[in-house]
Amino acid sequence: MDRTKWYVLTVGLLIGAIAVTLVKLGNPPNMGFCIACFERDIAGAIGLHRAGVVQYMRPEIIGLVLGALLASLFAGEFKSRGGSATFVRFILGVFMMIGALVFLGCPLRDVLRMAGGDYNAVVGFIGFIFGVGTGVFFLKRGFNLGRAEYSHSQAGGLALPLIMVFFLFLLLKATVFNPDAGGPLFFSAEGPGSMYAPLAFSLGAGLLVGILAQRVRLCLSGGIRDFMLIRDNTLLLGFIGIFAGALLLNIALGFFQAGFAPQPVAHTMHLWNFLGLYLVGLAATLLGGCPLRQLILSGEGDTDAAAVVVGMIVGAAFCHNFMLASGAMKAAAAGAAASPGGPGIYGQIACIVGIIVVAAIGFAFRED
Repeated sequence: MDRTKWYVLTVGLLIGAIAVTLVKLGNPPNMGFCIACFERDIAGAIGLHRAGVVQYMRPEIIGLVLGALLASLFAGEFKSRGGSATFVRFILGVFMMIGALVFLGCPLRDVLRMAGGDYNAVVGFIGFIFGVGTGVFFLKRGFNLGRAEYSHSQAGGLALPLIMVFFLFLLLKATVFNPDAGGPLFFSAEGPGSMYAPLAFSLGAGLLVGILAQRVRLCLSGGIRDFMLIRDNTLLLGFIGIFAGALLLNIALGFFQAGFAPQPVAHTMHLWNFLGLYLVGLAATLLGGCPLRQLILSGEGDTDAAAVVVGMIVGAAFCHNFMLASGAMKAAAAGAAASPGGPGIYGQIACIVGIIVVAAIGFAFRED
């Protein structure tokens, strides 16, 4: 194995260990990092949804974007670019979030859940592989959202990083803008949103992982895609490293618990675990990167990736306002946190509609 692959594997081991350390310090179990869950919490923190148990301005997301920004600036790789079917990417981001919240996690959390012994995550991972495979099917038949154009000004590429700086300011200042409503920012008093590591460590972990992920181009959907297309396993080694690092530390700290149930913030409806991450894998392949990769690209100045990130945050609001997320209907009925209950009928319909719409985009954007 060459030096580059060893480097990617080592970075993965470090990220897996950081993720479990975040859990030890207070993050929800098997959720040291979860791009979808944390963007959902941010959506709640700024009042886009009112599911009171999943509202927190997650410093990890802020750190990921700013870490990628710093790494790309230092390496001379920051370039403002965009204009490649931007609104279509926004829509794909919305559906990618719907799939993730039907499953209850992004591809990164899926790996972390498997490393914690969650067999439901194995079902989801199989669905993710099939989703990426379907995306590769479209790529082989000429799928292309168009070429991004580079801007003469870097200002556009700084838009999302500056928004993240503003979010960090809000988190640190904790100003209540609307006393009658109690926010924003809104903070959960119970449930997953009330569980978090100390701010300094969360932000520092996000910055470090953002830097590392930017340098090695970490992307799970990209890794599976590259292996299917050209038998290159370089990016996959990063996630093998994440799994191994998280598994070893989970066992050492007594967090490992093998089985389908009970698992933290998970459900046992296997069809929807499969289809939820199938939708994520399909959308991520057409977008050119998984949810983590979209954050890293947005830190590098890619405004199309920033549109995906915003689409995911808006999608999270839709998921909880329209009861699409798994556990949402049960939680609403019980007045409790999003639980191991699977998706209700609305979430199931949304997932199927998402697969159909994303596949239609795959057909519609083929080059003749």
